Amino acid sequence: MDLVNIFIKSIFIDNMIFAYFLGMCSYLAVSKTVDTAVGLGAAVIFVLGITVPINYLLENHILKEGALTWISDDLANTDLSFLSFIMFIAVIASMVQLVEMIVEKLSPALYGALGIFLPLIAVNCSILGGALFMQERQYSSMAEATAFALGSGVGWFLAIVAIAAIREKIRYSHVPAPLRGLGITFIITGLMGIAFMSFMGIQL
Repeated sequence: MDLVNIFIKSIFIDNMIFAYFLGMCSYLAVSKTVDTAVGLGAAVIFVLGITVPINYLLENHILKEGALTWISDDLANTDLSFLSFIMFIAVIASMVQLVEMIVEKLSPALYGALGIFLPLIAVNCSILGGALFMQERQYSSMAEATAFALGSGVGWFLAIVAIAAIREKIRYSHVPAPLRGLGITFIITGLMGIAFMSFMGIQL
């Protein structure tokens, strides 16, 4: 039940976009059409689902103080946590490179539509944020870290697909000239963020 709670909470209550506004650059730039939004959202789910568990293992079995006792008791006082940022980013960059190669091979059209924003997943705040939140919240098992990662990815996916669908519809609306483009998108994002705040009342 704890895994379900973590998963649901990370989608609705701790949504990366609407609660923390992480990954806004890709969210705004790639949300012009639903097709590209779905592609990038799926890539973010994949990258989060792979990198957070890997970083959990790194954190708990290599980087934390005393984590290296599985090698030798002499390393009980060794603390490599100062390497967390570098190691987390290295793992994320490696996985993003893998995703980029897979997308380019399987869907050249989607690869072209995503453009520079596909490799930029490596510096997407929500991806590194997932690893840092995992570290801060000190999940007790890799299953909990994975549930959090997948929930965060699904939450980001829902956010970008929702705004993409709205942006496709408002092309046919009479939006005042000064608000067209990013202006109305920021307003809608703010309203969606307020709407998602209502989920904070859920008791999990």
